[in-house]
Amino acid sequence: MTDLLRSSLTRRTVLQAATVGAVGINPALRAAVYAQGSDAPEKKEVRIGFIPLTDCASVVMASVLGIDKKYGVTIIPTKEASWAGVRDKLVNGELDFAHVLYGLVYGVHLGTAGPKKDMAVLMTLNNNGQAITLSKKIADKGGVDGAGLAKLMASDKRDYTFAQTFPTGTHAMWLYYWLAANGVNPMKDAKVITVPPPQMVANMRVGNMDGFCVGEPWGQRAIMDGIGVTAITTQDIWKDHPEKVLGTTAAFVKEYPNTARAVTAAILEAGKWIDASLANKNKMAETIANKSYVNTSVDAINQRILGRYQNGLSGSLAKTWDDPNHMKFSGDGAVNFPYLSDGMWFLTQHKRWGLLKEHPDYLAVAKQINQIDIYKQAASAAKVSVPKDAMRSSKLMDGTVWDGKEPKKYADSFKVHA
Repeated sequence: MTDLLRSSLTRRTVLQAATVGAVGINPALRAAVYAQGSDAPEKKEVRIGFIPLTDCASVVMASVLGIDKKYGVTIIPTKEASWAGVRDKLVNGELDFAHVLYGLVYGVHLGTAGPKKDMAVLMTLNNNGQAITLSKKIADKGGVDGAGLAKLMASDKRDYTFAQTFPTGTHAMWLYYWLAANGVNPMKDAKVITVPPPQMVANMRVGNMDGFCVGEPWGQRAIMDGIGVTAITTQDIWKDHPEKVLGTTAAFVKEYPNTARAVTAAILEAGKWIDASLANKNKMAETIANKSYVNTSVDAINQRILGRYQNGLSGSLAKTWDDPNHMKFSGDGAVNFPYLSDGMWFLTQHKRWGLLKEHPDYLAVAKQINQIDIYKQAASAAKVSVPKDAMRSSKLMDGTVWDGKEPKKYADSFKVHA
């Protein structure tokens, strides 16, 4: 680096450089952003909690591949047993960050998911890649999809039990949305229980539930074990939906902003590496299948991560397909941006299902939680594109369009609600 460039890199110019998109920045200036002592990570070692799911992959691979060291941090992935455990350890500081459910972070921030604490979302870790599984017993009676399940529940009256992974989490919202779209009110017509992801298959095996919504590889595992069928994937509920996020507390971001930026950049780069090739995806599957991470066979992970799906049914109902909307970790940043409208959507559903008694200030809450400035700085460092708008528009399975506008009206618009 020339003396002139070095002398020009005041803290102000370094921070300005960090907030600009990756395109058009002098590479020497970009690298210098992370070389400056004043902008070095305040914490050199961070603990990131994760649940054994395929979508923990970018956190794990950032550590395994040593990408974290490039940004001046050491990531220690810590395997957790349940989302409630992740919540508690984030709130009390045992974890610095977590691979965590989008709706869990928002629930903690508003006090609807246990202890109330100001929270932060640094990035979206993945889109798509979850599924709703129905038991083989239900499928054998015609409950192979939403319409078949609704018909069965109407004709064969009994108590039906479905499982999600956390009351304010993504899987609960996908399950409720799908049931309601098929005329089943999850609050009145069924019993809904909370089960940690790795325990879903075992619980279905012993008959504790008729269906569940969870992330991979547990949907595929249920098919491989012959106990369940895939009724719908979550990308068929909402194409390119937000799923897990990199979450932490607002206090952590305030005290360690450079660490938050560095960790985000490292995981962004790891996500880009995963999506770069089939070989990388296969290497990722082999890595996270290990007992230290997901603890399952590689073939339970590596099919759906490539978009190769089967529904688990037999005979004329059997279906296999290649899904272009499978789990994504990067999309050159299209996956990872913490859209304000994404966070707001979960709040609309929390209100719909009675988790929130009153309408919050949807946009203000999202702006408090989603750390867009830090994300832009990290994206610049990781050479990842940033969208121009913090809101996006999506059409869900029932034809409703969500664009972040008029959230109160949207939340009140559903015929089926709590």
